[in-house]
Amino acid sequence: MDVVVIGAGQAGLSAAHALRRRGLSFVVLDAGSGPGGAWRHRSPSLGVESLHRIFDLPGMPFTPPPSGPAAPVVAGYFRAYELAFDLPVLRPAPVRAVSRTEGGLRVVTEAGGVWDARAVINATGTWGSPYVPFYPGIADFAGRQSHYADYRGPAAFAGRRVLVVGGGNSAIHVLAELPDAYWVTRREPVFHEGEFTEDYGRDVVARVAERVEAGLPPRSVVSVTGLGYTALARAALERGALVRHPMFDRLVPGGAMWGERFEPFDAIIWATGFRADLAHLAPLHLREPGGGIRMAGTRVVREPRLHLVGYGPSASTVGANRAGRDAVREIAALLRPAAGVAIVKSF
Repeated sequence: MDVVVIGAGQAGLSAAHALRRRGLSFVVLDAGSGPGGAWRHRSPSLGVESLHRIFDLPGMPFTPPPSGPAAPVVAGYFRAYELAFDLPVLRPAPVRAVSRTEGGLRVVTEAGGVWDARAVINATGTWGSPYVPFYPGIADFAGRQSHYADYRGPAAFAGRRVLVVGGGNSAIHVLAELPDAYWVTRREPVFHEGEFTEDYGRDVVARVAERVEAGLPPRSVVSVTGLGYTALARAALERGALVRHPMFDRLVPGGAMWGERFEPFDAIIWATGFRADLAHLAPLHLREPGGGIRMAGTRVVREPRLHLVGYGPSASTVGANRAGRDAVREIAALLRPAAGVAIVKSF
């Protein structure tokens, strides 16, 4: 192969589209059992009318219905996109490891498949790596604890008093649906007025990029953009659900403590975000002393044959499209002396 793409979410499909246009040979290895990337796992209670914004994949507009569960709608859009552009996606093909060879990079799947490529585009996103921070007493809490990645709607929490931890859009989704939720964040949430346009998105991407260019772990995009006034947020505001409280000091078996003040809870939902899903890249030893991966655009400085899309500044729908295109342009320049391999259409 000229290129192996790991992941078939928005970032991976954007990159695959650019590879197809360049005429490079490639394959897309996707861990999922079907199209849709992380959207396949979103709560069925999340409707398309509540989405912040989904930007079009290159070459095919996203025209969702006015209402309905977002997960099957977006997954259906991804499925149609793969078919329309004849993208060679193999699934389920979770990747176990990426390592160096004399001529490029070797990608090994969990099932033992081996793919040698001149370059790799990693587009595994973050959904596979949910993050729960440590707080004193977290192991002592006697109620149910779950991450937003496992949230499937309010039914499982009926009659329970729920502590919702986190300041992003995931927390807003939960708060809009649970009648007796108590919201805590480390910092006061900031709501963004106005539409989340592509121009605004590019400005946000530039600010997030500063950290990864310095080899630091990326901040989430929402930490820069703030929260949007989506339909969910407005509904939650109207019924008084978005009352933010400061972070607790510690957890105890029956709830949480702020100094000597106790609040009882039956469950905790950790809407505390995700980290980049990059464990399979460990054999490449890419981490800098600051804990992050130093990037030059989408290219990894320590391994120029590897590009990360859907990471750091491109971990958003607006950033993913541009990142995929930029990564392929650099890879095409890198591989130009070896160009001319036929496009892979089927297996």
